[in-house]
Amino acid sequence: MKYLLPKELRSLQPAGVTVVMLLMLPWNSFGQQKDYIPDGTQGELLEVIDSSKVPVKWKDKRWRLFPGKFSSLKFGGGFLYDFAGFVQNAEGKAQTDSLGTELKNTFAVRDFRITASGKFRTKRTLSWKAGFLYDDDARSWYVRETGLMIGVPELWGSIFVGRTKEGFSMNKVMVGYAGWTMERQMALDVIPILADGVKWLAYLPKQRLWWNAGIYTDWLSEGQSFSTYKWQTVGRFGWLPLYSPEDNVVFHVGVSYRYGRTKDGQIRVRSRPEADPAPQFIDTGKFPADHSNQIGGEAYFRSGPFMVGSEIYMHRFNSPETGNPVFVGGDVMVSYFLTGESRPYNTATGIFGFVAVNKSVFKGGPGAWEVLVRYSSLDLNGGTLQGGKFWRITPMVNWYLSKDVRLELAYGYGVLDRFNLRGVTQFFQARIQLTLL
Repeated sequence: MKYLLPKELRSLQPAGVTVVMLLMLPWNSFGQQKDYIPDGTQGELLEVIDSSKVPVKWKDKRWRLFPGKFSSLKFGGGFLYDFAGFVQNAEGKAQTDSLGTELKNTFAVRDFRITASGKFRTKRTLSWKAGFLYDDDARSWYVRETGLMIGVPELWGSIFVGRTKEGFSMNKVMVGYAGWTMERQMALDVIPILADGVKWLAYLPKQRLWWNAGIYTDWLSEGQSFSTYKWQTVGRFGWLPLYSPEDNVVFHVGVSYRYGRTKDGQIRVRSRPEADPAPQFIDTGKFPADHSNQIGGEAYFRSGPFMVGSEIYMHRFNSPETGNPVFVGGDVMVSYFLTGESRPYNTATGIFGFVAVNKSVFKGGPGAWEVLVRYSSLDLNGGTLQGGKFWRITPMVNWYLSKDVRLELAYGYGVLDRFNLRGVTQFFQARIQLTLL
């Protein structure tokens, strides 16, 4: 076994090694059978097993799809490469000096990962997924979303066991590569990106209701950068007041709740200004806190190529020593596809997925062109803590050359209120995104 794995993967946690072993299952020869791929997966690691299945003949598959004798296998991955440039006024420079850092124009790898997923040939729907992220700074591989999804129609959906998104906020649950902006809004940095545990996902088509509920612990993730809680329980519930695939209309509303027990009785809340090479502009520092309660709301309306949406979140920490601080943040966005595409919506999970390009550049078309603007903010002044507050407005353009290649150009204007100063930072950002869906 050890000779078949790169040395970076030999130190993976047991869950990761188990999934790698699954990749060694024997594969049948081409064209011998049909396979069934869950609907709505967007080619990414499975978030849910939808009740509907899309039959796909092997001859229609791409080179990285294998039927398998015991389980199908699909390879995937992604790569992000960024440029970030900064211009600050005198107050902004003084603030970054107070942070003990300097903003520098930077080219850097934002993300590199490989993924795999498949479906076992069992009577009850049983699928698996695995994700491995390479951290360029740490020069190490990490296990990301990895686990088993069990179809449970008796409970109107499925149950996932393993490492996954907690299920708080559409933007947090969505595949990061499918998002409309380069980075998630600042108010979501307060929530860990992953957790290990059990999550129940369900959808009632007739009532147009969906939800997920999960409970997580840190017994496998201790030491990971996202592991800041001993345990947490999370729920997300939503409704589709309007949903018409024929008219290409979606109106989505949802609420999220999260309760978490902190590790070692303390926590630190901070956020970057939606530019990964930048330092943490707002930061409370560590403070004593026993647990947190977090609630949020989300609403999105999409009609053809037009979409508008907003998410707002409140984070309350039980910390009598610091006056039980409450931090509030959110965003609002407006998007329009000049070439007529629209972002697909997955009813089973209540999220938007990857853009389906009408005609790619590589087939003589224009690709898909999206223009959008987003306003976002987060206030980390609460109780006796003065972590600062920051807001930013970001107009940007996305050019989807194909479903696998995307170029992003963004300008940001942000204002930081901290250290008794009000500083301005302008952001000039670009990204190339490559995916195997």
